[in-house]
Amino acid sequence: MPFGQSAMTDEERVATLRDEVAAMAGAAPSDVQVVRSPYRICPLGAHVDHQAGEVTGMALEEALLFGFVPRMDSVVQVGSRNFDGTVEFALAQVPPRPLGGWGDYLRGAAQALRRGHELRRGLFGIVDGVQNVAGLSSSAAVGVAYLLALERANDIAASAHDNIELDRIIENEYIGLNNGPLDQSTILLSRRGRLMYLDCESGRSSLHRCGAREELRVVILHSGISQQLSGTDYNRRVSECEEATRLLLRAAGSPAGRAVRLRDVSQAVFEAFKDSLPTALRRRAEHFFGEQRRVREGVLLWQAGDLAAFGRLVSESGQSSIDNYECGNRYLRTAYHVLRDTPGVLGARFSGAGFRGCCIGIMAEPLSASTRESILSRYLEQHPDMRGCAEVRFCRTADGAGFL
Repeated sequence: MPFGQSAMTDEERVATLRDEVAAMAGAAPSDVQVVRSPYRICPLGAHVDHQAGEVTGMALEEALLFGFVPRMDSVVQVGSRNFDGTVEFALAQVPPRPLGGWGDYLRGAAQALRRGHELRRGLFGIVDGVQNVAGLSSSAAVGVAYLLALERANDIAASAHDNIELDRIIENEYIGLNNGPLDQSTILLSRRGRLMYLDCESGRSSLHRCGAREELRVVILHSGISQQLSGTDYNRRVSECEEATRLLLRAAGSPAGRAVRLRDVSQAVFEAFKDSLPTALRRRAEHFFGEQRRVREGVLLWQAGDLAAFGRLVSESGQSSIDNYECGNRYLRTAYHVLRDTPGVLGARFSGAGFRGCCIGIMAEPLSASTRESILSRYLEQHPDMRGCAEVRFCRTADGAGFL
């Protein structure tokens, strides 16, 4: 299954995980601690966190689980219910660079924590949940889970904001992905039914209640396409945004320093000099400034309970991802149009970086099983090669990461 999980309930997943980790560690199931680290969506604020933009996020019921038992020595030994092999290393000998494979985020978590803490105790562990659930930020989910477990095993008190920075180190400095703080912030700070707002420049965040009586629900159409972000145009888009910033500031007579983001450009400067940009760079900047407007308007619409208008902004964001940010592929574009045109779906857009994986739709009412079948059928009519890989799921929002 694309989400890497069986048809078991969450309770069954936890019980099975406790039994398997207990057998691995030679411990009792009651000794096994379990971290729940949710996947996430970004209704508005797509592709702008790496430009220090304003974003929104929500954690999902769909989640990765990590069961573990602390060891008396400093060895980390972790298996996976979804991938072959076991990852094992001593905390004093963490490889300084990624080795490839699913263990890199575990090694990255240990490397990040070792910068400011002495890690004396390793752990036995098993992770249940695929870390390439493209578009739902499973990489950040697994990184957060490993951080929480290693901190618990070593009696390290770390705040949510500490872990946001630690996961940034994993992603940016160890893995080499030039993303911003959206994913880990959403995974750590979210609360069920609330819209999280985050200013990626200041780190200021807030949680907002919805003024509507209905509970927002999410439909996820997984395209069947999965690929690591480092193998996509993700980093190239980041560079294009930075080059657009340099050119705009230069045109305005304010040469940029070495580190530049579109957040450093005012709306007035953009409007005055946007036509001087090469077409591709102008489109990247158009997306950024349009997305900032949509985030600010969207928070107000959410608070007012106008989910229909909020949904229209979500779809507008999705179209801008196609036209201005120019991400996606034919599979994701089909998924976007299928969800956007589904009765009951208020808005749709790519989820995550938009080069692989999922599209999401938001709803005020649950959709029927027949609607799910219709969504998948319409998608597979255009992409029969994704039969057995594509999937449709409905879910609710949820609290952020923590221990069960």
